Amino acid sequence: MVYIIIVTYNAMQWLSKTLSSIPAEFSVVIVDNNSSDKTLDFINNNYQQITVLPQSENLGFGKANNLGISYALNKGADYVFLLNQDAYLHPRTIEKLLDAHKSNPQLGIISPLHLNGNGDNLDVGFLNAITNSGLEHFNDNFKAQKLNSVYELPFVNAAAWLLPKQTLEIVGGFDPIFFHYGEDDNYCQRILFHGLKTGVLTDAIINHDRENRTPKKVEIYSSQYYKTKEKDYKLRWSNILDSDYSFKPKLWELQKRRIKALLKLDFKVFSGVGKEIQLIKKHKSEILNSRTINMTKGRHYL
Repeated sequence: MVYIIIVTYNAMQWLSKTLSSIPAEFSVVIVDNNSSDKTLDFINNNYQQITVLPQSENLGFGKANNLGISYALNKGADYVFLLNQDAYLHPRTIEKLLDAHKSNPQLGIISPLHLNGNGDNLDVGFLNAITNSGLEHFNDNFKAQKLNSVYELPFVNAAAWLLPKQTLEIVGGFDPIFFHYGEDDNYCQRILFHGLKTGVLTDAIINHDRENRTPKKVEIYSSQYYKTKEKDYKLRWSNILDSDYSFKPKLWELQKRRIKALLKLDFKVFSGVGKEIQLIKKHKSEILNSRTINMTKGRHYL
């Protein structure tokens, strides 16, 4: 039994196309992160067969998916398929992913090929993940229609993941120390640590409709700057594949920057770096606890 899990947050721009791409035979669970648009009304009026778990606050991507995964497992799911609210399935995508896992049960995550919203090129984020894995000619091979059937990778973004029950029993759910972004990187690290693999099946396809979004410029020492630093530090130090990690070098580097700023009477940098030091100290125990949990097998966070 396969359950499709979709986390929504103000999803009206994509929701009709996303839901209409899902074959009727699959059960769908939507976890809504307190949308302020008409997302819930649209689902309730047009898709009464879908299970909706509305939240009173925005839980973020990982925690919300964990709720959907837990619901599916309690209903007897053998697989869950995580699908972004802005992603559309091609025909037989899920069936092909299921067949791939049955042929290679060591695949803890099986993902399709991610095209852009128009379907005429690879999704940029997906392609970056592929090329960062060392496959520099992947895009050329895609255009020449010379891709292999399956690629094993250290990471693929979680816009469309098939997760077997076995994976969830071993690795658990998303680590709740991540609110949004970083949780899929962390999960892929845990997959490798526990002896499983991440695979991309190239004859199974989704469209990921996100190319019109423009990244916002982050001003140094702004609130968004510290949110980004928090995510980056958590991702860096919670990586259980890295046994040689330490907070001390970074803290010492920041302390030296702070002293230099004070000597120059640069109080903006002095104060800004001080907040960054406190940020690290604040989350240090949380990160260490995360490492301890994630190095053990079990249904963590579900």
